[in-house]
Amino acid sequence: MRNSVQFEVCGDYALFTDPLTKLGGEKLSYQVPTYQAIKGIVESIYWKPTIIMIVDKVRIMNPIRMESKGIRPIEYGGGNTLANYTYLKDVRYQVMAHFEFNMNRPDLAHDRNEHKHHNIFMRCVQAGGRRDIFLGARECQGYVEPCEFGKGEGFYDNYGDIHLGNMVHGINYPDETGRNQLEVRLWNPVMKDGIIQFIRPEECTQIRKIADMKPKHFDENNVESVDDLFAQMEGGGNH
Repeated sequence: MRNSVQFEVCGDYALFTDPLTKLGGEKLSYQVPTYQAIKGIVESIYWKPTIIMIVDKVRIMNPIRMESKGIRPIEYGGGNTLANYTYLKDVRYQVMAHFEFNMNRPDLAHDRNEHKHHNIFMRCVQAGGRRDIFLGARECQGYVEPCEFGKGEGFYDNYGDIHLGNMVHGINYPDETGRNQLEVRLWNPVMKDGIIQFIRPEECTQIRKIADMKPKHFDENNVESVDDLFAQMEGGGNH
């Protein structure tokens, strides 16, 4: 696929929180990562407002296991609450994603250099990302390395279909949709032999408005151009 990137991400724990479990202060992870969680990982590897990261599919490599922990949340008003968080344990995922230019950003038309963005993207995967990688929550550190999607043995190979029920797909931000509002998307994924094929955000039919929001303005004054970034990397600058 054009502008495609493939990588593997792993970690000791992950917390892809089911929002229905947060009402009482508890947190329970979904069995698998959401589209938005994987997109967040992709954007931690390389992000520019000029482009939109599209997650194509994820492959669940390790068996789905959970572990509960007693956590004391930070309470700025005082208190000594003990909450129960249920994490995924020993996770490993293969991811295939690609980027497209954000056509809702005419202010960044000058930064649309497909070849250089892809080149930097691939180098950032090799380097393990430009920012820290988190698996759904800050306390769940992740690690990224390049891979060939589909290669290697996965626990759910030839396992058949697993219906995962109604889940959050992701968040619609105004700079990506052209609408001045924040929205949440829902869908009903099916894992087939360990692989979840994501539908595109605009294909989600279950959309709920969260709040009104306007996009942040970007231009050449507050965004480093891909040409400058590419030149830094060619010269041995920081990733």
